[in-house]
Amino acid sequence: MDENLKQHFRANEAPFIEQVTGWLRRVTDQYRPILTAFLNPRQVYIAQTMVNQLDGVRMQANGGYAGAELKRILFYPDYYDPESADFQITLVNIVYPIKFATLKHGHILGTLANSGVERDVFGDIISDGETWQFFCETELFDYFTEQIDRLGKTKVHLTAVPLTAAVNPQNDWETITTTVSSLRADSVIKAAFNLSRHHAKELIEGAHVRLNWADLPKADYELALLDMLSVNHYGRVQLAEIGSETKKARLRITLKIIHSK
Repeated sequence: MDENLKQHFRANEAPFIEQVTGWLRRVTDQYRPILTAFLNPRQVYIAQTMVNQLDGVRMQANGGYAGAELKRILFYPDYYDPESADFQITLVNIVYPIKFATLKHGHILGTLANSGVERDVFGDIISDGETWQFFCETELFDYFTEQIDRLGKTKVHLTAVPLTAAVNPQNDWETITTTVSSLRADSVIKAAFNLSRHHAKELIEGAHVRLNWADLPKADYELALLDMLSVNHYGRVQLAEIGSETKKARLRITLKIIHSK
């Protein structure tokens, strides 16, 4: 990988960068499209940055609906004209007794994640307040229907519906521009949820914070563009933009925040 490109990435992202390098090599060597599993926004950004350095290879990302966070990437040669069906995404409707039960995002995520599959085989979980749906790799749909007939104590049935039947998610994202002393995780959490730095650090050290759907290593971990933090009982925050420094040497940033209900 080009040395100038490396500065955009962190050392712990090297394994993913190698994976993308392998995918891109297969596209150029075999002259055919390559489809990935569901990737988070930071991974999509890394992949796009790498594709931009190449001639003859392009990519598209698709998560099943316009506002998707988790998306599958299709890498393909110049000659190829991608279609929606190439992404092999199925929208799953969760049928349950709406009048007698209440479903929650955490319960659905936990059940899917503990069903014996990797996290990257399913994408976003969405709801309009009553209807709950999730996106998955098409080849895994039958597996999910065989494995999942309950969410907690609620009996459910999974059915495939057209992607056009996706509900309009109830996501009350708020965008703010603020300044931080650094891009440390605890500093960004402090700014996003109006907490003390000490409390933000406690949340991280108590394993109440996840970075890009994985464990957050430490409070002083430096965030990068499009990183997503999930903070138990507070909500989620994404580092949407990184701006310039102020005269007082603070960094201007834009955050997208969704608060827990």
